[in-house]
Amino acid sequence: MASKRSPARLIVALSVAAVLAVFLLYTSIAGGTQPSLKPSQLTAKAGKVELSGIVVGPVTGDSEGPSGLHFRLRDRNGPASVPISYTGTKPDLFKVGREVYLHGHLQNGVFVGEPNTLVTRCPSKYSPTK
Repeated sequence: MASKRSPARLIVALSVAAVLAVFLLYTSIAGGTQPSLKPSQLTAKAGKVELSGIVVGPVTGDSEGPSGLHFRLRDRNGPASVPISYTGTKPDLFKVGREVYLHGHLQNGVFVGEPNTLVTRCPSKYSPTK
């Protein structure tokens, strides 16, 4: 004789799956992101952010050394810039004129990058020529 199963079990399983799906969607879209700013938008109240801009020389120091790497980052389309202090791995494509992104915070007028968050943007040689 076949016994009838209660639909409550199915409802509980579907509810758990729906809650998990909503949680994953939230964390992938909004939960784990940081504001992305340009140097002209950076303020002391901004807190921890992702900063993007063009590397301006001179580049001094050693990213693996105790004092870190020092350079300026300017807006992609504008003169505003901010001094950067960064320690950690330096991408192979890092150089003056390259667009970079890094995470960190403003401290006493200097943007202090979190270790190992410096990333260079793909160079334009991969873009179609005009």
